[in-house]
Amino acid sequence: MDNKKVHSYTRKYTLQGFLFSLGAYFILLLIDLDINGMHFTFSNVYKLHQINPFFWAIDTLPILNTLVSFYIGRKIGKNVALTEFTIDSEKEKTGKIIQFTENLRSGKINIDVENIAKDDVLAKALRDLQNDLKDSKVEEAKRRKEDAQRNWTSEGLAQFGEILRNDNDNIEVLSYNIISNLVKYLKANQGGVFIINENENNEKYFDMTACYAYDRKKFANKRLEWGEGLIGTCALEQEKILLTDVPDEYVDITSGLGNANPRAILIVPLKINDEIHGVIEIASFNVFEKFEIDFVEKISESIASTISTVKINIQTARLLKDSQDQARILADQEEKMRQNMEELRATQEEATRQGIEFENFTNSVDYSLIRAEYTTKGLLTYANKQFLKNLSYASLGEIKNKHINTFIDKKSHELFEKILSELLEGKSHYEGDMKYITKEGKELWTTSTYVCVKDHHEEIQKILYLGIDITHKKRQNLDYQGQIEALHRSSIKAEFNTEGHVLFINDLFVENLKYSTADLMDKSVFDLLPKKDIKTFKNIWQNVVNGNAFKDQIKFESMDNEERWLQATFSAVHDMYGDVAKIILIAHDITEQKYMELEAQKQAQILKEQEATLLQNVEEMKSIQNEMEKKNILIEAEKTKSLAILEGCVEGIVTFDNKGKIDSFNKAAESIFNLNKVDVIGKKINKYFPLEIEKNEDSIKVIYVTEAERISLENNVKLEIWIHNDFIQQKSVLLTLLEISSGENISFTAFFQDIEVELF
Repeated sequence: MDNKKVHSYTRKYTLQGFLFSLGAYFILLLIDLDINGMHFTFSNVYKLHQINPFFWAIDTLPILNTLVSFYIGRKIGKNVALTEFTIDSEKEKTGKIIQFTENLRSGKINIDVENIAKDDVLAKALRDLQNDLKDSKVEEAKRRKEDAQRNWTSEGLAQFGEILRNDNDNIEVLSYNIISNLVKYLKANQGGVFIINENENNEKYFDMTACYAYDRKKFANKRLEWGEGLIGTCALEQEKILLTDVPDEYVDITSGLGNANPRAILIVPLKINDEIHGVIEIASFNVFEKFEIDFVEKISESIASTISTVKINIQTARLLKDSQDQARILADQEEKMRQNMEELRATQEEATRQGIEFENFTNSVDYSLIRAEYTTKGLLTYANKQFLKNLSYASLGEIKNKHINTFIDKKSHELFEKILSELLEGKSHYEGDMKYITKEGKELWTTSTYVCVKDHHEEIQKILYLGIDITHKKRQNLDYQGQIEALHRSSIKAEFNTEGHVLFINDLFVENLKYSTADLMDKSVFDLLPKKDIKTFKNIWQNVVNGNAFKDQIKFESMDNEERWLQATFSAVHDMYGDVAKIILIAHDITEQKYMELEAQKQAQILKEQEATLLQNVEEMKSIQNEMEKKNILIEAEKTKSLAILEGCVEGIVTFDNKGKIDSFNKAAESIFNLNKVDVIGKKINKYFPLEIEKNEDSIKVIYVTEAERISLENNVKLEIWIHNDFIQQKSVLLTLLEISSGENISFTAFFQDIEVELF
């Protein structure tokens, strides 16, 4: 308070009161003197006091009025000084508040309001705003970090999906492209790919098919036995291994700057459908983040699937080539055999006229063919040396007069009875493959010819048997047939003529496209494709017909118009003249993998759109903050606008406190769960959703409850759950739970995505 100001007002009012009272006194005195007809003299004044004693009281009027004026002036001075002091204080506080709001507007949210009482309403509101901005800044930084991690993962999945699609015909090239790009993408320093192979004894081992370090391709010929080291342990346990305390001599990373030991080793199995195809090992000077480890585990499944497909394609190509080579060899042998049989039949017709020539021919046959003679009842009467040698008998006497059933497989008994019956009924001869059994019980496959030998009366005297040992070729052929049958069971296979009409389809092809076999046999390959893809595929088909194999993903259309994606290989098969006889399709169903890839791209686009929306919301927040400099009431307007943004979110958002009471319920949630927010807010969460709050001494958890199990929900981790209550039928939604801690208070925000709407 300004004391000078008080003294000034006191003096001013005291002097004015004194002068006013003195003037009033003289006026009254003059009026009384005039009334009594007196002049103004001191004696008349004295007489007037004697006439009217009341004037003695009036004489005290100036003194009393001066005293009253003194106290009034002092009071007014104090009030004025106090008012000015209050105005100055308010100006100072207003200046500090303006400076504080300027700091908030410019982003300086850590500077406090100085020298303002804590119970001041405006200062308290500004401090609350400052705390809200601090929390928003922390949440924004956390969200940006999470968005960056999700974008990083989505871009990585798309990048490696492209690598796996383009480099899927060579294991070494595929391995190098995978590990080099993975080391670069993780900003690691070294990595290797170990693929499982088998030796001749079906014993598994690991081959290092690629090694990469410091932006250079490394050439390493490394082999690890099954179960050896951490690589073998990872494959046996089918779980990742993460080392953060790496032994000094475990691995040595070498660069132009010298040698160093990595800080972290990540070993991940390449596993799909519980089958291990290999292991990836990555070394880094940096400790791997959890999202990086999750990313490597995600792409390991795709890598395993691609490696499995590459192995199958390589094996299929090898089997197809071997089958074609074997078919050509068998065709050549069959042609030669027919020529030999024709020569034998010609020799037999000339035998009655040229006995000596027949005998010479017989001797030559004995050296080159298996030969035997049977009676019309099937009893052996003669066998040459080739017969005895191939069936492991010492002499003719050991087997003479034994029935042919002694020498052929039990399954061939009925066949021989049929052959014998047809020969006796007039058929000239029989040609075909038959399995004999040696003395030791081993198999002997022969290309057999049974011919009737007649006398000059045209009566059958005996049955002549001529054979060629094809045991080795037969076993190979059966092995190839078995492999091809295995291919039928494991891969989608179909055969088409050059116009695209179906010649053959296996069960997997029928099952995948959901047609009946009869329906497919009446169709062409172009009938099974989406109409918009037919024109492009015709160009591909023409290239295949011209002899160029095609390997890529092809989209077919099932009977119920469902898209089916196949990793397909179309190859042309040539006949003996080099012309294309047919087109073979070998494929594997990758529909689910393709949908996952498309969904990843879709989610990446959604994230970008959400990011743009959030950036727009940030600009709106800045505008609101500028308005808050003028009026405190706009703080409530900002809260209202934030709630409006949540209401407009495409995801269902439900917030509840640590006691399970629902605080908010946005419009999207009303639509997804067919509930009204008025009926829901304030109620317990477990009344509408299978969620419970579990409190421990150290933590509060949200539990997803089913009939079979109780699942603890992790913060910011997506989980598919089933919702069913009195208001909606059972449906599947994707739940993401976000825990929000503010001091000792904990609340939860649940984001629900309708899977049936978003995925399809």
